[in-house]
Amino acid sequence: MSVQQKSDVQWQKELSKQEFEVLRRKGTEARGGKYDKFYPKEGHFVCRGCKTPLYSANAKFNSGCGWPAFDKCYVDAVKTSIDMSAGMKRVEILCSACDGHLGHVFENEGMTETNERHCVNSVSVQYMKAPMEQDENRVL
Repeated sequence: MSVQQKSDVQWQKELSKQEFEVLRRKGTEARGGKYDKFYPKEGHFVCRGCKTPLYSANAKFNSGCGWPAFDKCYVDAVKTSIDMSAGMKRVEILCSACDGHLGHVFENEGMTETNERHCVNSVSVQYMKAPMEQDENRVL
């Protein structure tokens, strides 16, 4: 996927203040956002910034962390980057199409079969009711 190039001014016109802060400035929303305890049986989640499909509803699970959690993503929809901003090494997850900050991915917690937990900001994604048939996989 090619990265969508837009200026901060363009992004600010398209996103709410909070969406801009999280997606473009790598902020974190408070726990308990819109999709934290939302578990649809079908559908998928897209990037709030560019509408690229990222996660199936089936990939979402209850991790109890306070943010939406997914254990896999659509192939090539999410990319990673090392994040040292909190004084420790974490793996940031970003939309592959627009470089929007989604959150962080954690490994080896034993919560699901994939052993990954994508801890995603609710404001970084949008739920779509329509089913999406696309291959899914771990990001790490």
